Amino acid sequence: MTIHVPRGFRMSAVSCGIKQASGAKDVSLFVSDEPATAAGVYTTNLVVAAPVVLDRHRTPSSNIRAVVINSGNANACTGEQGMSDAEQMAELTAHAIGCQPEQVLVMSTGIIGHHLPMRKIAKGIGAATSALASHEDAFTAAAEGLMTTDTVRKMSSTEITVGGNVTRICGAAKGAGMIGPKMATMLSVVLTDARLSPQDAQEILARVADQTFNCISVEGHMSTNDSLLLLASGQAHAEILQGEGLQLFESELLSVCTELARAIANDGEGISHLIELHVRGCATRDDALAIAKTVANSALVKTAIAGNDPNWGRIVSAAGYAGVPFDPGKVALAINGTTLYDQGGPVAFDAADVSKQMKNNRDTLVELQFEDGDQEVRFWTCDLTAEYIHINADYHT
Repeated sequence: MTIHVPRGFRMSAVSCGIKQASGAKDVSLFVSDEPATAAGVYTTNLVVAAPVVLDRHRTPSSNIRAVVINSGNANACTGEQGMSDAEQMAELTAHAIGCQPEQVLVMSTGIIGHHLPMRKIAKGIGAATSALASHEDAFTAAAEGLMTTDTVRKMSSTEITVGGNVTRICGAAKGAGMIGPKMATMLSVVLTDARLSPQDAQEILARVADQTFNCISVEGHMSTNDSLLLLASGQAHAEILQGEGLQLFESELLSVCTELARAIANDGEGISHLIELHVRGCATRDDALAIAKTVANSALVKTAIAGNDPNWGRIVSAAGYAGVPFDPGKVALAINGTTLYDQGGPVAFDAADVSKQMKNNRDTLVELQFEDGDQEVRFWTCDLTAEYIHINADYHT
């Protein structure tokens, strides 16, 4: 994958010892050379991590210089000390790069309920500052520093021409478990050299999040730390984007975030199948989303797909308890292009053949067609395997 790093940014990642057992990178730094426009979308969980509280107060903004991130420790449910530690992370970063603490955003991810090892983090921030660079490898390292139970780095990038100027967007995300967002994603930082107003950046980011990171699930558990940040350096344009240029930017940001969101579902803990749900023909988009989420989070649906079982009854019945009114006699269901259920009853199909297709392909497409309107949604989730239980049973102990 080619990463088109936007102009005006430097990145790095180092190991400071939070992940002592593995020695993996656990402090990432994204720095804008000049004050950048920043927008954020955050978890709607009532129980939130200290960095979420801090960042909510600092975005949207036209005056952000950096995002500092630690992995391996969520700094969630850590009381006043946790808030003080988040503020200290911003202060340490500000001192290191030469800006004010309020110009720094903070993210944390990992185990809940543990105080941060601030001496280690302070050293990590210093080392990360010394390692800052603007090339592709630096961005890749920063993406790696976000990971916890992720098995792969999650990155996406594009380069387009907007208003006659080459404009770049690139993003990194992390997430493999505790995925059931109602805002954005677990952690994601998206950089661009487009010139945006804070209001436009915030409105666009919220719309994009609704169509991407709000349309994924692993087990439906909403995190305390979910945060999606967009930083725009503005170095690609002399003037703030408007009109068609702004619309084109939003379209490309949607593509980048779709790829990141899909990558999270595709790296769900212990999975063997990525599931794409396409729900069509609903009266409202909220109806389509409610049905998709309900089907996606059904343990019976997820385990059936893990076993390559085209069990249409589990899917149709899950749609039926989503709280959305519809006529059961006007529903169609297909898996990987084969219709299994139509007009209120099953249709003849080769179950062995469909099962073989599921077994031989990581991707499984589930299509539900209703006759109540023209609204639709795409939603990504994954199956549920015994490995998921092993990972999460042993995560803390």
